Amino acid sequence: MINRRTFTKAVGLGVGAAAVSVGAASNAPAAFAAGSDRPGRPAPVIPAIAPGTHTTFTDLKRVRAGVLDIGYAEAGPKHGPVVICLHGWPYDIHSYVDVAPLLADAGYRVIVPYLRGHGTTTFLSPTTVRTGQQSAIALDIVALMDALKIHEAVLAGFDWGSRAAGTIAALWPERVKALVAVSGYLIVNIPSQKNPLPPKAEHTWWYQYYFATDRGRVAMETKQNRHDLCRLVWDEVSPAWKFDDATFERTAAAFENPDYAAIVIHNYRWRLGLADGERRYDRYEQLLAARPVITVPTIALDPALDPFLATTDGTGYRKFFTGRYEHRVLTGIGHNAPQEAPTAFAQAVVDADHL
Repeated sequence: MINRRTFTKAVGLGVGAAAVSVGAASNAPAAFAAGSDRPGRPAPVIPAIAPGTHTTFTDLKRVRAGVLDIGYAEAGPKHGPVVICLHGWPYDIHSYVDVAPLLADAGYRVIVPYLRGHGTTTFLSPTTVRTGQQSAIALDIVALMDALKIHEAVLAGFDWGSRAAGTIAALWPERVKALVAVSGYLIVNIPSQKNPLPPKAEHTWWYQYYFATDRGRVAMETKQNRHDLCRLVWDEVSPAWKFDDATFERTAAAFENPDYAAIVIHNYRWRLGLADGERRYDRYEQLLAARPVITVPTIALDPALDPFLATTDGTGYRKFFTGRYEHRVLTGIGHNAPQEAPTAFAQAVVDADHL
């Protein structure tokens, strides 16, 4: 664990001012206790809404934080308990367009940032290395919290966002009140990435290997190829989600960030051990390589139709969570859990906050 003072001084980043099954059809809140290691305080029940009820955010902001000017959406009361929702790839803040108002109505101040290389989030300096490694993305969020004077928040995420949230919970648990982690423990261990997966699993990760080639890099740098590749990934990893063209296009606008291709390509090459990380983050990556446990209260969510999951029982990562804990399965839901199942996701957030 690294304390806040040590983090700011060492990195010098300019930080400133038994599973519960949730049905897809009803998108109803999960029962709290069935998968819990310890009963907690009763949590409010989130009202059920249909996915796609909301399409836009009404309050978009920007703030200088660390090496970035971060664009983010905000909802809810200014002095409410804070929830920070983190998106994945190839997605953006619209993954939480239904979740944010549900949490805001429950009294939370909800912050949904564009990750580095996405949407309106930009680098302050043209000389900053465009790294997509896990500790850099996590430190972006810690810097955002510092810039907004948020000492502690519930963190919730999927894909890249789940990895970033888990990284913060592991290294700076004093900043995390509770955690909602889709797919559980996603902190990357580079040496283990050298081991091949079963062929079917390797096939699911096809774009990761495509990005390891110059051909894949050029595809991501080319607008139409980038658009069509990301749309294909949406179709493949959320097989039951009946989204329309407008839904995808709202998110695709975030892919036009000038650093998008560089961040995405580096993220996947770094994870395979094919690209170096930036030296300023070496200390944190060394700590993460030790597979640190997560001690904060956590609800882990496994979407039943997510093709990246070998199983949805959570047993493969259970040992990494040593605090109060609950595991849930999202029946009929694919990879983009918050946008496909906003009520169940929002319920997980308030339940985690009450563990």
